[in-house]
Amino acid sequence: MSAPLGFAVIGAGRIGALHARHLAGAVEGARLEAVFDVDEAAARAAAIGGAAALTDLGEALAHPRVDAVVIASPTSAHAEQLRLAAEAGKAIFCEKPVADDLAQTIAAMDAVERAGAPFQIGFNRRFDPAYAELARAIGAGELGKVELFRSQSTDPRPAPEAYIASSAGFFRDSVIHDIDTARFVVGEVERVTALGRVLVDPLYEKYGDVDTSVITLEFASGALGVLMNSRRTVYGHDLRVEVHAERGKLVAEDERATKLWRYDAHGLHGDFFDHFLDRFRDAYRRELQAFVDAVRAGRAPAPGPVDAIETLRVADAATLSLHEGRPVRVDEVTAAPEGAPEAAPAAGVGS
Repeated sequence: MSAPLGFAVIGAGRIGALHARHLAGAVEGARLEAVFDVDEAAARAAAIGGAAALTDLGEALAHPRVDAVVIASPTSAHAEQLRLAAEAGKAIFCEKPVADDLAQTIAAMDAVERAGAPFQIGFNRRFDPAYAELARAIGAGELGKVELFRSQSTDPRPAPEAYIASSAGFFRDSVIHDIDTARFVVGEVERVTALGRVLVDPLYEKYGDVDTSVITLEFASGALGVLMNSRRTVYGHDLRVEVHAERGKLVAEDERATKLWRYDAHGLHGDFFDHFLDRFRDAYRRELQAFVDAVRAGRAPAPGPVDAIETLRVADAATLSLHEGRPVRVDEVTAAPEGAPEAAPAAGVGS
């Protein structure tokens, strides 16, 4: 067995801090060596277990005990940080998406390939036990050919304005998880049709975005799919996946934080996860464990560069469909969709 991998976490916001905690003791074969953030206080708060708190990215990449990086900074910083990490010879785990547009994503993945750097994109739902088992059973053909796919994801409340202003858009920053799940379970998407509205918070309209959407998918296999997404579910974070196949269906839904139903004179009651970090806490740990295991064994991590590119391509096709009001073939998208709003530059690392 090879030596443990030393990690630097780049970006000490909510996701970066969670990754740092996992790497500090919950991921076998990994150790947290450094945390970088332009906000020194955030870096210090996340640098637990004796890890160095750094405000200079070059210092983090040159750290003698850092073998790998977790990029958890704002999306606008990913592509450059990926390039620098690849040139420094580090294995790279990067939160989704790699960049705000397809051209930058392809360029970043080219830099990773040229450097021969192991790379994994952070599509954490693949590592949730229910989602993983659903994908395994479908991939094994246990229910026969897939006919229909449905994914729903809803947040408990709208995001803060600072997030909306720096976001790459609903489809690229949020719905992209549902798109990746669709590709993971059913296969490649050939055509999308997107509808979107501002029904929750007028701030989304201010920034040229939507907060409620329905996207239909036409898969290369012939199967059909639908993605339903909203920025508001008053009872908490809610998501589910349902796959109909020729010999039955599979459903993954686990919205209750406490696996308990209460029955009383007022009816039937259960609680919900309030935030995706709580719902997928273990999936975030599992994806890092898979990355570490692959790198130490000399295997290519997954999901990898192809997934980073092709999932964003579908999200861009959906964005183009929304703005042009027509179905869009995914192979039409070779760069950022024309007419789509440009994402505002994100604030410093640590979002």
